[in-house]
Amino acid sequence: MKHKARLVAKGYVQRVGVDFDKVFAPVARLDSVRLLFALAAQEGWMVHHMDVKSAFLNGELVEEVYAVQPPRFIVDGQEDKVYRLDKALHGLRQAPRAWNIKLDRTLKNLGESARLRNYNKLESTIKS
Repeated sequence: MKHKARLVAKGYVQRVGVDFDKVFAPVARLDSVRLLFALAAQEGWMVHHMDVKSAFLNGELVEEVYAVQPPRFIVDGQEDKVYRLDKALHGLRQAPRAWNIKLDRTLKNLGESARLRNYNKLESTIKS
């Protein structure tokens, strides 16, 4: 049996304007995804998908975020020490946005941003 653990931030104690400012990250609407699949089926397009393991952990934080030492991992003699986070953790309110910024920047550097960045605008483009 494998034992796994995940360090999670207490995002529920974060306050807007104090601990973070922006948290919005674009998400494809279900009807837009259905439309894409319908078009792919109709036109015989090959559909690819990807999954980035631990995606939120790759987002780089803009704000200064500090975390206390997790229970049972407190360093003896340094009980009051806190850690400054450079990257997002699961549970942080700004983690989805930090990941989206990183993904967008990476895709742009790869030359794919024009195709993927505007996926939320697809529906309005097709209607006009």
